[in-house]
Amino acid sequence: MAFAAAAVLGTSACGMSTASEIAGASSSSSASSCPVDVNTGVTGTIRIGWQMIPNADLIVKDKGWLEACMPNATIQWSQFNSGADVVQAFGSGSLDIAQMGSSPSVRAVSAPLNLDVQVVWIHDVIGDAESLVARDASVSSIKDLAGKNIATPFGSTSHFSLLSALDQAGMSTSDVNLINLDPDKMAAAWTRGEIDAAWVWDPVLSTLKSDGGSVVMSSKDTAEQGSATYDMEVASQSFIAANASAMKTWTSVEDYAVEYISSDPDDAAESVAAQMSVDTSTVKTQFAGYEYPAASQQSTIFSAELPKVFESTAEFLKSQGSIDSVSADYASALYSNAIDAVAGQ
Repeated sequence: MAFAAAAVLGTSACGMSTASEIAGASSSSSASSCPVDVNTGVTGTIRIGWQMIPNADLIVKDKGWLEACMPNATIQWSQFNSGADVVQAFGSGSLDIAQMGSSPSVRAVSAPLNLDVQVVWIHDVIGDAESLVARDASVSSIKDLAGKNIATPFGSTSHFSLLSALDQAGMSTSDVNLINLDPDKMAAAWTRGEIDAAWVWDPVLSTLKSDGGSVVMSSKDTAEQGSATYDMEVASQSFIAANASAMKTWTSVEDYAVEYISSDPDDAAESVAAQMSVDTSTVKTQFAGYEYPAASQQSTIFSAELPKVFESTAEFLKSQGSIDSVSADYASALYSNAIDAVAGQ
């Protein structure tokens, strides 16, 4: 379709959504009752996009908390491989609310796409959980990968961090062979020797490391160089306008799940592990690669930090030819009403 071709610079067929539709109850056998106030006023279907990223969203899904907290609504979960896929789904009008990284979020609200969506939540601040891993243990810097095949999902936060790292090293995309590859295809390509390095997140990152890969640098490093990345939740403006009550309940549940990672890390890790099909010890290690801000922290981040982060991200994306122009006001792409309400409870 025409939108798919324009949605993400350089996205190939493997970047198309591989949505797995899961309607209704959680896949966990230990679904819980609603941990916040039950909202019986929400009806209809809420179409939610999720990704296999170890944060509170997977706890919410595994526990079935949204289903329990909005019992008169139908919660429809769809899995996506990367933020680029989510951008395309929003462009086709097939999602109400979904997780994507900060880089694809900026792309979504910038020209030429200018999608009618807003950021409504920060799932995590990305650190060591997204990293550049190389097959050759002698590689000590990204400069050592000149002329090599580096895989990453185009349009993702990992792609953004990789481009930032190349820029900081005085390199360009012409100095390496960039390969657009979904995370679920990387392990096979790595085993076949088709790629020399990859910038990706867990669980694939851990798989490549266990198969002889060595970490060269991480998104924590690029953040310290001025290119911070986040995993966020984005919702269509039409859904937000028509479902303020649902947005507050959704935010309350996510905020509870963030606290749950601290208050009951064993059970939180078990829920995430069930969704990602990995063991709980792996998830606990992955938790350390992220920061999970609560609603009380996000109120300040949304007002004081994100507009500047979005502007600097957009400036970089424009320099790379990924967007046409930098918006004059990225604050309008942020919706913090529900966060402020939950933080004030």
